[in-house]
Amino acid sequence: MKLLLLAGTSEARKLAISLADEPRIKVIASLAGVTREPLDLPVPMRKGGFGGRAAFREYLRDQAFDAVVDGTHPFAAKISKRCCEVAREMDLPHLQILRPEWQPEAGDLWTFIADESKAAGHIPQGATVFLATGRQTLHRFGNMTGRKLICRQIDSSEGEFPFEGGEYLIGRPPFSIEEEVELFTRRKVDWLVVKNAGGMLSRSKLVAARQLRIPVLLINRPPVLECARVETAEAALDWVRGLL
Repeated sequence: MKLLLLAGTSEARKLAISLADEPRIKVIASLAGVTREPLDLPVPMRKGGFGGRAAFREYLRDQAFDAVVDGTHPFAAKISKRCCEVAREMDLPHLQILRPEWQPEAGDLWTFIADESKAAGHIPQGATVFLATGRQTLHRFGNMTGRKLICRQIDSSEGEFPFEGGEYLIGRPPFSIEEEVELFTRRKVDWLVVKNAGGMLSRSKLVAARQLRIPVLLINRPPVLECARVETAEAALDWVRGLL
């Protein structure tokens, strides 16, 4: 069986590792190319987009894939939607790995918002805001004038920060709770903004915010797709093996 794995998450990485020594399954892992130097996977990899819906469909057909697993980021809405629809059109078995959302615990100061543009309505002028949302959606914070924005990203930026008074902070996760507490304290962070991506590896910033009593804005996820779905790499592995 030949499987296309749309990767980019820790769950997809775990699945790739589990399938690397499976002789009955040939896996091709695809990375969108958002990160310039992603970690290697133990299976053949391709990097970069497909060039649109028609090109994705052609790739699936020409490469004779038997199934597709979508292990992309919970906020990769366009990619996931296209994958789901094209797989349905081609009658290919398709599965999405979607880890659970974060849920608030005692002591958390969380507010849920629909999208990045709503942050300005909650964060006062003069605040130092830590954006753990990535550079791809940074432009959506254009109405945050009067606040100091710190945007953390994995790769260095090729241009200047798009908003006055803001800056990029380069760092590759995961980060420990202690590291996040030290960073937020040193940079005098007043607010934290994150996407509700879920997952244990990146939850440390939320725990640090709880300890420091920093209020957090969580951006809600895109609508859930109507497709087969599991929450873990282990469940995805069972699904793939069930196709044999």
